[in-house]
Amino acid sequence: MTGVERAGSGVAAELLEASSRYIDEGIFEGAASVSPIDGRVGDFGGGVALVLSFSHVIAVEGGGGLALVDTSSPSLAPRARTALRTWSDAPVRTIIYTHGHVDHVGGARLFSDEAADAGEARPRVVAHEAVDDRFSRYDLTHGYNALINARQFGRRAALGVGQGDWPTEWVRPDTTFSARMTLRLGGEVVELRHARGETDDHAWLWMPDRRIICGGDFLTWVFPNAGNPQKVQRYPGEWALALREMASLHPELFLPAHGLPISGAERVARVLDDIATALESLVTQTVALMNAGARLDDVVREVRVPAELADRPYLRATYDEPEFVVRNIWRLYGGWWDGDPAHLKPAGAAELAAELADLVGGAGRLASRATDLAAAGDLRLACHLAELATQAAPASAECQAARAEVYRARRDGEVSLMARGIFGAAAEASAPGSTGGPTGGPTDEPALPAGPKGEGD
Repeated sequence: MTGVERAGSGVAAELLEASSRYIDEGIFEGAASVSPIDGRVGDFGGGVALVLSFSHVIAVEGGGGLALVDTSSPSLAPRARTALRTWSDAPVRTIIYTHGHVDHVGGARLFSDEAADAGEARPRVVAHEAVDDRFSRYDLTHGYNALINARQFGRRAALGVGQGDWPTEWVRPDTTFSARMTLRLGGEVVELRHARGETDDHAWLWMPDRRIICGGDFLTWVFPNAGNPQKVQRYPGEWALALREMASLHPELFLPAHGLPISGAERVARVLDDIATALESLVTQTVALMNAGARLDDVVREVRVPAELADRPYLRATYDEPEFVVRNIWRLYGGWWDGDPAHLKPAGAAELAAELADLVGGAGRLASRATDLAAAGDLRLACHLAELATQAAPASAECQAARAEVYRARRDGEVSLMARGIFGAAAEASAPGSTGGPTGGPTDEPALPAGPKGEGD
């Protein structure tokens, strides 16, 4: 074993010092500072290490082999494996999926092939029972997932989430569980626990002897990915319950799949409580308005995260955002209809746009008004009019140019990666020379996203 760094020095100490400072002092130095993915290895002592990747790979050594919690994305797994091998050359005996998103399971094939090349048995893969169903659903919706991830992440091929890098083969679990499962890793007993949150197949790992939690995506140093407008249902209320269960165990070290590790029982508890409180607040406010008969439009405009939590360095809306979470809460409890009777069985979008354009004197007037509104800062309303203009006159270069201008401004004014990706794709689809396809993304985005989080559906 070479390149080992103990928690008192080196990478592990650097990561823990940063997270402690950010949490204790409320410092936020940008999304990249709280989401390192540079391939370094932090050794936390006692045979536990974390490889900074997308997602991180957590390694637990014991009994002559390694157990890995997650395996990174297809594109970054080779770098993660190389880094891991500077820490330990022990064979990988077990792989634990925290859930079935691509950035967590995409590297499993690499470690399976490594074992085969060395004449070792294939690692046993352990996961929640719903992971296998997720893989089957991915096969069914392969094209859709490639499209939405290309739109959400732009052209960040390095992350392994672009259209051309969507997997077609999966290393499916050998051992599954429903609610809880006990594993023996070397001489140590660890517990796997299931909870719905970002996904329906999520697991987290508790190491009672070490007082360590491997939390998967329950804590990612961005606002919880509980709203995602292009993906399947999330479960913010149950997410909060899982965080409170974790806090009740008084862990001394929290190792997430994205973002910085956190040390100290009090510090970990504070972060888990803040995130749970933010989610519970959105659920409580949304459900109260639903019970009072409010429409979705009213709910979205009224519900807010408590002001004292919104600026926490681990609750910044740089990936998902509270407005999207509110819509997902509505979908979970109220279905897809938003309460507006005209939206139950609406006219076609182009038909409505043509009628409105005719009323105002043509699509060009809608486009012109859209650019005026955008210049005045009313980007939400500007987007509606720009969209109506191109739906009424899709062949109009004037309308398409206005749409591109409006959505570029909208993209540049957004903070969350999800909103920037969708608005950027809309701008590019209306840019000169575009084929108008749905997969384009912002070409001037940084190579790695703020608060990276590649996923499936």
